[in-house]
Amino acid sequence: MIYTPICDLLGIEKPVLQGGMAHISDARLAAAVSNAGGLGIISAASGNVEKIEEEIDKAFSLTDKPFGVNVMLMGENVDEIAKLLAQKKVAVVTTGAGNPAKYVSMWKEAGIKVIPVVASASLAKLMERSGADAVIAEGGESGGHVGEMMTMSLIPQVCDAVTIPVIGAGGIADGRGVAAAFMLGAVGVQVGTRFLLADECCISRTYKDKLIKAHDTSTIVTGRRLGHPVRSLKTAFSRSYAKEEYNMNITDDELEKMAVGSLKAAVVDGDDKKGCFLAGQISGLVNKEQSAKEMIDEIFIETENILNGASKWVK
Repeated sequence: MIYTPICDLLGIEKPVLQGGMAHISDARLAAAVSNAGGLGIISAASGNVEKIEEEIDKAFSLTDKPFGVNVMLMGENVDEIAKLLAQKKVAVVTTGAGNPAKYVSMWKEAGIKVIPVVASASLAKLMERSGADAVIAEGGESGGHVGEMMTMSLIPQVCDAVTIPVIGAGGIADGRGVAAAFMLGAVGVQVGTRFLLADECCISRTYKDKLIKAHDTSTIVTGRRLGHPVRSLKTAFSRSYAKEEYNMNITDDELEKMAVGSLKAAVVDGDDKKGCFLAGQISGLVNKEQSAKEMIDEIFIETENILNGASKWVK
């Protein structure tokens, strides 16, 4: 059995968080992960306060285990969302794209654990000073918005920089990734891309099929020109977008507009031409559909086996 300090901190059985994937991580998926012993997370990226409240209430009806909500701090209606989370007393808030300092005291007074996603050691230090309970060190292998540092170099440097628990993320989909994160100093992991193939995940059939067919070089990073790079599967849309980034006849505003609605086109419509299918570099290892519980059980059986055999190279 694998049990780490993050289990005590969050009141969970297995040290795994499900990524708060925009427009994907809903109550059904979050509850399934929490019921399986991990920490399910609902995405608040839509900015629709009423819809977010509805998803939170639904999650409370589906599980009596802790779950969290992910907040994009540069998104819409963040002040209202922050207040809602305090009122609902969700167990955990994870944050991205900004500094949650202005909300930390309110959330902590409500008994909420605050865990920002960080892409550098300096940001991790800032989050610790701001009152974070832990940080998620997410490398550039992850799907969606990415930083410059890769997971293997990021995790140990973040672990050295802070005294609060560190959760590893980016390129983790099986027991090998979990064991590696532990060896680098993390006490838990966040998994996103693998949960796209969970039975409880809402994405379109086209999205799941593309992920099943993906291999090690099936992803691409776009958006660097605009300052917010995003990793997704190589598709007609992502290839076209990458090409237009080098077209100086297109303004930044025009480039920005090209991406509007592309995630919905992938998640809901399964549009092969207009959709942006977010996925991490680990996509080539994600090739079967299972329940969230089956995924989590399998990952930690693999992790135990790997860690139990780790001493074979030590003489």
